[in-house]
Amino acid sequence: MDFDYDTEQNDLRDAVRALLERAYGEIEQRRKVTANDPGFDEKLWARLAEMGLLGLPFAEEHGGTGAGPVEVAIVAEEIGRVLAPEPFVEVVVLAGGLVDAVGTDEQRTRILSGIADGSQIVAFAHAEPGTRWTSSAAGVRATQDGGGWQLTGAKEPAPNGARADLLVVSAATGDGTKLFLVPGDAAGVTRTGYRTHDGGRAARITFAGTPAEPLGTAADDTAEIEEGLARARIAYANETVGIMASALAATTEYLKTRKQFGVTLNTFQALTFRAADMYVSLELARSVALWATLVIDTGGDVVAAADRARLQTGKAGRHICQESVQLHGGIGVTAEYSVGHRLSRLTAVDHLLGDRDWALGRLAERVREHDVVDPIGAPYV
Repeated sequence: MDFDYDTEQNDLRDAVRALLERAYGEIEQRRKVTANDPGFDEKLWARLAEMGLLGLPFAEEHGGTGAGPVEVAIVAEEIGRVLAPEPFVEVVVLAGGLVDAVGTDEQRTRILSGIADGSQIVAFAHAEPGTRWTSSAAGVRATQDGGGWQLTGAKEPAPNGARADLLVVSAATGDGTKLFLVPGDAAGVTRTGYRTHDGGRAARITFAGTPAEPLGTAADDTAEIEEGLARARIAYANETVGIMASALAATTEYLKTRKQFGVTLNTFQALTFRAADMYVSLELARSVALWATLVIDTGGDVVAAADRARLQTGKAGRHICQESVQLHGGIGVTAEYSVGHRLSRLTAVDHLLGDRDWALGRLAERVREHDVVDPIGAPYV
């Protein structure tokens, strides 16, 4: 595997970084944007569309640019670097990715082109009260009524569900879990939006006999949902790397400038050691996130790679951001400073699609699938 970006990928990173730095270079700019609905800057969202970023993973015939997972990872990392609240992973990678994987050609052209040009916000309504991080649905049921389908039940939390123009909804049928398309203003839909602790937006969405359009033609989409969630976890892993990188940069700069007892904090060896440990955690997490991204590119086991990336970036993110708060002292938990916002965002990512303990449990269940490596060759009875 080649872990170096090519010239075009470096140019993409530089362009995205320049745009996002102008928008969210100071944490106060982010606080102003997230204070009001929909929780992100729709003008900046349009700029991302103009740059072709919202159509990166989609084929050109469906309005996209036909880029690969590495380009998606680059954008996700830069979003994390400045804590940009724009729902790139949620709309493009997760909801758009499911439409791309499951939808008919007509549905892909109709929906993905709207995502790519920024005219349509699509949200994936999958999580249900009382369940955690599963690829199946139970709380919303789909029933056939004549020649159509109707949905009944509730989804929560649905990221950006109150703002979405179109909902991709998972529902239980007699054959398993099926994906459906529901306009945000469809009859029988009630959306209650609220702000999340990291400044984002989510919603409780209830369906009461809501007419729905099946996404694609398959009877059961459980496997596609599992892979779609895995791809989103890998994108979140790259976003997490960006958050950790900026947290480390802010912390080292603080240690070099903040004085105590007449000298800067970086002269205290114990604090420097802690910063060095943060750097080690960051680089290990970066390697795993990039490896998982390349697994998508090479057609490997995306689900297993996503679990590994979720575990490692979850551990590293918690370590780096907690240390960042500790090394900054009291200012690290103030709303006016960026450190606490990074920790809040990492916690939100954990809660969205699975935390590190959940990923560890999934990996532990698959240990017996691997051959035993015996380094000393001793026979065992």
